[in-house]
Amino acid sequence: MKAVLAVIRRDLLLAARRKSEVLTALFFFIIVVSLFPLGIGPEPALLRKIAPGILWVAALLATMLGLTRLFAPDHADGTLEQMALSPNPLGLLIAGKIISHWLTTGLPLVLLAPVLGIQFDLEPEALGILVVALLLGTPLLSLIGAIGAALTLGVRGGGVLLSLLVLPLYVPTLIFGAGAVEMVVSGLSPAGHLSLLAALLALAVFFAPWATTAALRIALE
Repeated sequence: MKAVLAVIRRDLLLAARRKSEVLTALFFFIIVVSLFPLGIGPEPALLRKIAPGILWVAALLATMLGLTRLFAPDHADGTLEQMALSPNPLGLLIAGKIISHWLTTGLPLVLLAPVLGIQFDLEPEALGILVVALLLGTPLLSLIGAIGAALTLGVRGGGVLLSLLVLPLYVPTLIFGAGAVEMVVSGLSPAGHLSLLAALLALAVFFAPWATTAALRIALE
């Protein structure tokens, strides 16, 4: 556990030194979400209807911006090889890197989303469910994205390939996450969508670090 915390602390320190990368994802999220009300017009009913999809798609794309650098710097400077040779299980160390990715990318999106949701005239209950859905969904995006980042590590044109690999896997998260907020907007219970999102997250927590580790070992050989 100490090794995992050390990896998280190291990655957070590196992120603090490279603030531009973290801020780029946040500004992207803010700008994309804010453009839609300006382009569509101030029609409250229409804005409430499209808000869940827009917020979730923007969060999904913002999360992807940093995926190409999840393992690439460590691969370039040899840190990844040192992790593989460490007596600590590589899967745990990789889990630490995924957690730090969520802390620097996903968590800020969760905190910003309710503020941006006000532009779409969402009710407080819908904003609350939006936060809950993003708390379940953004870690899932980081876990799935880590698999794609590991599979495309060291590949020329890896950014495009990463998008092609990861985006189809993000579709269930997008459907259930946006669907939960839509249920509240329509006056229905979001419990089913949130339960499915939680089940997907539980599966990803178990399988994604293992799959990512296997892909990284192949890339290091």
